[in-house]
Amino acid sequence: MAVTELAAAGYRVIPIHPKASLVAQVPVVASLEQVNEPVDTLTLYIGPSRIGALIRPICDLAPGRVILNPGAESMELERALDLAGIAHERACTLVLLRTRQF
Repeated sequence: MAVTELAAAGYRVIPIHPKASLVAQVPVVASLEQVNEPVDTLTLYIGPSRIGALIRPICDLAPGRVILNPGAESMELERALDLAGIAHERACTLVLLRTRQF
């Protein structure tokens, strides 16, 4: 739903998934390391048990901000983002979009 609603709102969306090739008809890249352009917002839908391995790639990507959607909260990631100077918030991307706060 997030990919569909972000695209409908006019945002360029780059879904990331290690196995999928399309999400909502949008081409997918397999990893953060394959994103070769600046990223304004990284919105996470991944459980905290899997986030640990992504902390370095997220910080290396250096997005303008990271949204930790419900279920993706991680104090370890939030500490790393603070150290890297990357803004972050615990929020729901869909709610932010629907209330024009995105």
